[in-house]
Amino acid sequence: MPALEIYAVALPTPLRRTFDYLAAEPAEAAPAPQQTLLLQDDPAPSQPAHEPSIKGRPGMRVSVNFGNQKLIGVIVAVKEHSEFDLKKLKPILALLDATPLIPPELLHLCQWAAHYYHHPLGEVLAAAIPVALRQGEAAELSTEKAWQLTVNGLHCDLNELRRAPKQQQLLQQLQDEARLGVSTVLHKDLLLQAVNRNALKGLSDKGLIDALEITPEPLRPAKLLKTQPLVLNAEQSNALAQITLDDYTCHLLYGTTGSGKTEVYLQAIEQVLRAGKQALVLIPEIGLTPQTLSRFQRRFNRPLAVLHSNLNDTERKQAWLLAAAGDADIIIGTRSAIFTPLRRPGIVILDEEHDTSFKQQEGFRYSARDLAAVRCQRLGIPLILGSATPSLESYHNARQERYRLLLLTQRAGDAQPPAIELIDLKRQPLQEGLTQALLEQIEQHLLASGQVLVFINRRGFAPTLMCHDCGWLSQCHHCDARLTVHQQPAHLHCHHCDYQRPLIHHCPTCNSRELHCVGQGTERTETLLQNRFPDFPVIRVDRDSTRQKHAMSNIIDQVNRGEPCLLVGTQMLAKGHHFPNVTLVAIIDADGGLFSTDFRGPERMGQLLLQVAGRAGRAEKPGSVLIQSHLCEHPMLQTLLHQGYSAFAQLLLHERQLSMLPPFRFMALLRAESSRSENAHELLQIARNMAERICPSQPDLQYLGPLPAPMEKRNQRFRHQLQIHASSRAQLHQLLTPLIAELEQHPLSRRTRWSLDVDPQDMS
Repeated sequence: MPALEIYAVALPTPLRRTFDYLAAEPAEAAPAPQQTLLLQDDPAPSQPAHEPSIKGRPGMRVSVNFGNQKLIGVIVAVKEHSEFDLKKLKPILALLDATPLIPPELLHLCQWAAHYYHHPLGEVLAAAIPVALRQGEAAELSTEKAWQLTVNGLHCDLNELRRAPKQQQLLQQLQDEARLGVSTVLHKDLLLQAVNRNALKGLSDKGLIDALEITPEPLRPAKLLKTQPLVLNAEQSNALAQITLDDYTCHLLYGTTGSGKTEVYLQAIEQVLRAGKQALVLIPEIGLTPQTLSRFQRRFNRPLAVLHSNLNDTERKQAWLLAAAGDADIIIGTRSAIFTPLRRPGIVILDEEHDTSFKQQEGFRYSARDLAAVRCQRLGIPLILGSATPSLESYHNARQERYRLLLLTQRAGDAQPPAIELIDLKRQPLQEGLTQALLEQIEQHLLASGQVLVFINRRGFAPTLMCHDCGWLSQCHHCDARLTVHQQPAHLHCHHCDYQRPLIHHCPTCNSRELHCVGQGTERTETLLQNRFPDFPVIRVDRDSTRQKHAMSNIIDQVNRGEPCLLVGTQMLAKGHHFPNVTLVAIIDADGGLFSTDFRGPERMGQLLLQVAGRAGRAEKPGSVLIQSHLCEHPMLQTLLHQGYSAFAQLLLHERQLSMLPPFRFMALLRAESSRSENAHELLQIARNMAERICPSQPDLQYLGPLPAPMEKRNQRFRHQLQIHASSRAQLHQLLTPLIAELEQHPLSRRTRWSLDVDPQDMS
């Protein structure tokens, strides 16, 4: 009698366990998809995919009954025995894959992440695969729209399109691709490059290109490179020579802004591709995708895949499967792309590794940077962390020689570091937050055909509305926050809970009409500059102005045309953008991070200032940086600007060590929130009592709280937190494992929303 098969299935539920199901009986087995992508070096199934004799294996998806609903889960183990009565076990409804959808290496990474972050494995696996696949769609590639040149298009003289420059540019690109042996170009790839849809339609109407539906196939012309690599300087050559490709080493590529880190990435990837392997490149922001994709497409003659949240479900599934099958040689993505299966893994690169976007702040709170280190170590492949302002954790690891430090201190080519000057705001007359000296410098750079970047890290017109007669402030009714004034369109907006209301003209307390906008935002600064410099375009870059698809790409294209203009924006402008014609960067207020309630506030402030400053003087034109501050003599600001980021980081690390804060201690943050403040506080007090019982407070393990969160009330819920500090990771997790198991059994934990954040990056 054959042994009974029992599947341990991880389901997307908040329960921290797997569930046992029986293999489907032959008579009841549901047909599997007609085609399932082979994700590892398995032989083709000996039986057709619809045969019920296919055996379940870890990594395959199954459809099951769970209570009164049907769920899609993932088999994590196949066993012969169960701790439950076999008569009570349900059979699966269907086995959805003929071979494992999630390869063993990725399954083990998800299991490790579930254990380390103390999160349900089923939800971790659900986060690791695209929505379409977690909903049960077949793991097979779809046809995609593509474009190819007609005979007329291949031989068309570009001068015939001189009156349609966008069509001319697109046709030249397609002709160049054709000469390199690329006969078809996917529609989605053109859109990712922000190609104008009207240009496509125009070329199609002229009979120069045809649309067709294709199943993507990897096109690998004999010639790997489209363009030759740049000549590296001595520091770049030394960094590239130290990157080992045949085993795991974490390299911290610490290079000043404009030092050519991207060229080191490209040449390291070239070596990986020549060895027949894949490269995974993680970037912090969707807005960087077109720029990054363009650089890689200009250099490599190899198929690429892109993964980020702005793609629809079908596009994400397609890119994920192409990477899994090995049909995409380079994968570019944001945080969640760390879970992309790789058939031939060769290297992982995190650009702007310091960026907080690499830490998921809701639900499954993982760090893509830390998971990349774990994954690369298990795969035996190199990891490159690149930044001009590395996180203190990474910098400390490099100083302790856990990471290999690769330094780039010089800007690439002929570019020189920008000159940085502080402007003391004390006793200065201001025009909407800008000094006269700053406005004069802006005018000089514009008249000299330069571009100017004005940085203010606040959206909207003004941070708040105030009554001049009684002191009333526009407070959000749902949060401990003030409503931001917006003028385009006119309304009051809470950026924490998204509450909005029309702009008012009478004080609700005293009925006065003396309502004043207090403080500066991007809209207010934009209005001032438009009035002051009417002959130059003013381009605002924030979440409000870039909501539409391709808006950021269009802005970058406009700036890169090189005409004099003013860029006004938030930290979106600080993240890796290359603006070769920006000659002046103006930072309106540098003081915010010096007063942060988060111990990481000064670190974030220093990183942001240097990242923004690094946008100036990136080409042959010299650059200048003007920073307005009320605290010009502050030692942190002085250290940062006059001694550089390394000295600044060492100063902060010394303070962290004295305060016993990360990276010298390990932290977990237990958060609770409820519509009743006492419930959140009580649950965390219960948690602390449990923790003290498991492991009493001692010098190596300490508790702080429960305390209200820095913003206690948000979206009509009161938030509290309990900090747990330990001298070692092992000690921290030895406490968390029994604590979470005990806490989730307490009745109050079912009536109060709570979460655990291991290695928190945001204390709010």
